[in-house]
Amino acid sequence: MAQLMLGNAAVALGLRDAGCRLVSSYPGTPSTEITENAVKYDSVYCEWAPNEKVAVETAAGASLAGARAFAAQKHVGLNVAADPLYTMSYIGVNGGLVIAVADDPGMHSSQNEQDSRHHAEGSKIMMLEPSNSQECYDFTKLAFSLSEEFDTPVLLRLTTRVAHSTSLVESVNDGSVELREYVKNPQKNVMMPAMAKVRHVFVEERIKKQIAWAENCPVNKIEWNSKKIGVIAAGITYQYAKEALGAQASYLKLGCVYPLPVELIKTFVASCDEVYVLEQLDPVIERHCKALGLSVIGKEKFTLCGEYSQSMIKKVILGEENTSLSADIAVPGRPPVLCAGCPHRGLFNALKEIDTNIFVSGDIGCYTLGSLAPIGMMDTCICMGASVSSLHGRNKVRPEGASRSVAILGDSTFIHSGITGLINIAYNQTNSKVIVLDNSITGMTGHQQNPTTGKRINGDPTAAVDLEALAHACGISRVLVVDPYDIPATKAALLEELDVEAPSLIISRRPCALLKGVKHNPPFEVDAEKCVGCKVCMKIGCPAISIKDNKSQIDFTQCVGCGMCKPYCHVDAIKEGV
Repeated sequence: MAQLMLGNAAVALGLRDAGCRLVSSYPGTPSTEITENAVKYDSVYCEWAPNEKVAVETAAGASLAGARAFAAQKHVGLNVAADPLYTMSYIGVNGGLVIAVADDPGMHSSQNEQDSRHHAEGSKIMMLEPSNSQECYDFTKLAFSLSEEFDTPVLLRLTTRVAHSTSLVESVNDGSVELREYVKNPQKNVMMPAMAKVRHVFVEERIKKQIAWAENCPVNKIEWNSKKIGVIAAGITYQYAKEALGAQASYLKLGCVYPLPVELIKTFVASCDEVYVLEQLDPVIERHCKALGLSVIGKEKFTLCGEYSQSMIKKVILGEENTSLSADIAVPGRPPVLCAGCPHRGLFNALKEIDTNIFVSGDIGCYTLGSLAPIGMMDTCICMGASVSSLHGRNKVRPEGASRSVAILGDSTFIHSGITGLINIAYNQTNSKVIVLDNSITGMTGHQQNPTTGKRINGDPTAAVDLEALAHACGISRVLVVDPYDIPATKAALLEELDVEAPSLIISRRPCALLKGVKHNPPFEVDAEKCVGCKVCMKIGCPAISIKDNKSQIDFTQCVGCGMCKPYCHVDAIKEGV
């Protein structure tokens, strides 16, 4: 019986029904729900890895041991995993190895737009791209079969709209898949130069076989309608085109986006009066067509940036505008802010009170919102862990500013990519201060466990990384812990530490206010008789505090009683609730 499923959930179901035994991932929107759903199936072992490189290497190890294995990450996570990915292309597999990458056109929750099809081409690894939840399920199962047939890892490319949309899925559980026998074979599995040269030849021959498969495979198909307009598309752009153009166009739907077919595309283009290539983000298919000498219309009419839409496609190809209703009111903007009671707010405000010009080398997490007003205390954000490494580089060339500069990153991000940067600070000696915001969870992607929490993905207890001991082991002698809810004490501790000429690790420790197990105090209240309307309490940027009739008020539905606002009220108008 068909069931309505999220695209990511359909991938997880496909993992179970394909006989996948191991899933190792690092959470990253829009890929996170794949692993969160896979852990529900008893036949699939699941784990959160410290980072994507470790996840892919773990899955690779399981594959070489004879099991079907899987790893998932978002597009920037695939960059982290690129090292093992490119070499596993040469080695191949034993049990099937499937690696999902979720691209984020439009940057709904990402620091860049990236087209992961370039990784498929660069690593010479087959890539499938589903367009709905049914295909998420079907392509996941197919990917394992192709992996074992062609002796290759297979990439499964999702995009935000496919990963996070729902449609009907019909499933068939194929049952368990036996472990394949492991046979010692260093010529295949040890990539020293002599062996790698031989395997490169294998990879090139493999691509030829995959192209032949792509010419007549079930996931690459032509849908004939009017031949005045032809559309070549993959993934969600195929769905958009069908909705925008209907029977006014014929479609070549590509489910295998690397390697691309040749004769199939030539046949389709030759049969249509004009052909549009619709793809997010880069002109990968378009360049392939033009390299074949085919005349197609692509990025000269469509954007390289952001997402496509049904309306855009209809306007460009048919010249027709969709009508829509609009409200005749000016709706104020609502920028994202840290949650009420977020402990990161206390740390940022403590820094801000010390010096508004402190250089903050930032990182990826909820705390990246510290760059926005009214906090406005983050200077840079590059990638996971870069806060630590780039602060070291800055302080090497600007040592005079080291006493007014810090790196800020979360506990999960620190485990992911910050440890090696901290070692570099200790080893190559800069006066760099690293602040780990330890909120007891991986917050931004929806409360996943990590190696510092003492719990595994299923909630079972496990070893927890001791951040203080780890810092000492890395060569950092100065380590201190502060409670960001106590802003005056945090400010005093930071001020003292900034004035010391030595590297240090400061741990800002307080659980995320949204964790279910956190017990909150009663909401605070404002005594309207005492409030003078100075608005100083608004400066901390808490969404629970607002102004009405020139008086502060606290929304009891949002306030968690953290008390960070109270020290800012110089007339003692903010009081504890009961």
